[in-house]
Amino acid sequence: MHEPDLAIEAGLQYDSAGRLRHLLTLAGMAPERMRALLDRADALRNASRGGTRPLDLLAGRTVINLFFEPSTRTRTSFDLAAQRLGAQVINFDIASSSTVKGETLLDTVHTLEAMHCDAFVVRHKESGTPGFIARHLHSRAAVLNAGDGNRAHPTQGLLDVLTLRRHRPDFSELRIVICGDIRHSRVARSDIHALRTLGVADLRLCAPPQLLPATDEFPGCRIFHNFDEAIAGADVAIMLRLQKERMEHAEIPSEAGYFERYGLSEQRLRRAAAGCLVMHPGPINRGMEIAAGVADGQHSLILEQVANGVFVRMAVLAELLAPDAVPSMTA
Repeated sequence: MHEPDLAIEAGLQYDSAGRLRHLLTLAGMAPERMRALLDRADALRNASRGGTRPLDLLAGRTVINLFFEPSTRTRTSFDLAAQRLGAQVINFDIASSSTVKGETLLDTVHTLEAMHCDAFVVRHKESGTPGFIARHLHSRAAVLNAGDGNRAHPTQGLLDVLTLRRHRPDFSELRIVICGDIRHSRVARSDIHALRTLGVADLRLCAPPQLLPATDEFPGCRIFHNFDEAIAGADVAIMLRLQKERMEHAEIPSEAGYFERYGLSEQRLRRAAAGCLVMHPGPINRGMEIAAGVADGQHSLILEQVANGVFVRMAVLAELLAPDAVPSMTA
């Protein structure tokens, strides 16, 4: 009951003046709006001196992290992003909350709204939950999707294209392969929306047949089952982990068998274009979807993705809660 049509959810993101009201999905986002968010992330990186100088754009605001699934990178970076903008952050402890006593999700949200919070950062195993919350708010609080089911992870998509833009700014020239468990990956869906919006024409999806989405879900993408063919000449390889927690009946090879066919080894990377950039949203399963030498190699952007996550989430929080504020560039 939480999963509306993508077009409805995309429209819910904007207010009557066309400003960003929530961030639920990257589907349908205009290229100029996406580029503006990336530009804002870069501006906040500079204003905060790479995160070492606190800002006060969100002083007096309260951000509540509602994480109903485990998270390291996303939760920590949202926490840091809000704090570096001067906001107060509350990390909602699901295990000790009234939800374990039977309180409904909306009752929990409305209770927190009554305490005058300004934003909810929501991660949930059910697709569409952040949009469901946004449609039933009693206040002007903003909702940020920190990952819902296999549907969307918009700030991950933004941080991935921000990272890539800093190295290869002309997206129209890029050949990009996404390999792994695409069927169950919200990251893949948000990456695809972002990459296509910013002009990537040659986008390749590679996975075992049982780990690919429906063939009509991503029109314009090329589908591969053979990773050696998919990575040939690629400028960027985005690797995904196997999301066993979301699989029901998918039969996959052993870890060694999977790596042999779909893992990014140093030998397989040589089939790509010279200087092929390597990305992964984490957590990494070394030796399963990616070799340790590749994950730590000179062309790996994995740790840079993590760092950029803070600046992207700062940009989104600032856009939603202080759209007209401009940070000072001086101490």
